[in-house]
Amino acid sequence: MKSLDQTALMAQLEEGARALSLQLSAEQLQKLIDYLALMIKWNAVYNLTAVRDPSQMVVQHLLDSLAACTAFEGAEYVLDVGAGGGLPGIVLAIWAREAQPALRLTMIDTVHKKTAFLTQVKAELGLSNVQVQTGRVEQWKAPQLFDVITSRAFAELNDFVTWSHHLLKDGGRFIALKGVAPNEEVARLPAGWQVKEVRALHVPSLHAERHLVFIERETS
Repeated sequence: MKSLDQTALMAQLEEGARALSLQLSAEQLQKLIDYLALMIKWNAVYNLTAVRDPSQMVVQHLLDSLAACTAFEGAEYVLDVGAGGGLPGIVLAIWAREAQPALRLTMIDTVHKKTAFLTQVKAELGLSNVQVQTGRVEQWKAPQLFDVITSRAFAELNDFVTWSHHLLKDGGRFIALKGVAPNEEVARLPAGWQVKEVRALHVPSLHAERHLVFIERETS
């Protein structure tokens, strides 16, 4: 594997975080770069991401996920559905270790090789605020309900809500990370659910649309 220019990547990440008005410590920045290095290493065998260029991975994975972090302020139990290679879950966990120490994050995926990778990342980065689960979210009986359930590039909104709403606390909400504003998906939401907000994100150096979709139960 070609050695990473960690100094350049760290500088790029730090500049991007500042542009997002995030104050990340040296330890947080290092853990994010270490996570990137693990993703690159495992990607050769496990095909975790189609993005291969490390600089683009900083933008499309790390900064893209960091841009959403502040939406999780105040959350205690967060579930990342279809966690894949750990986006946004691992990035959110690294941010929360210092920004929101009470946050506990669970990541679930059906693909064992992906959860094996996530388990390795948890161990190597010492992420005690992370739990990893293998299985189908619609069949999972969690030990506790979640106040936020999130996903990135997992499924369309209707399926996301239908498959995982049994794991959401009363008064909880879904936060879906999407590209362009998913107006057609919003129109197909199951009965009893409503979009409270569609928030545009501006990811440094990313020339593509990004949105957060906040979904809650309808109130009578």
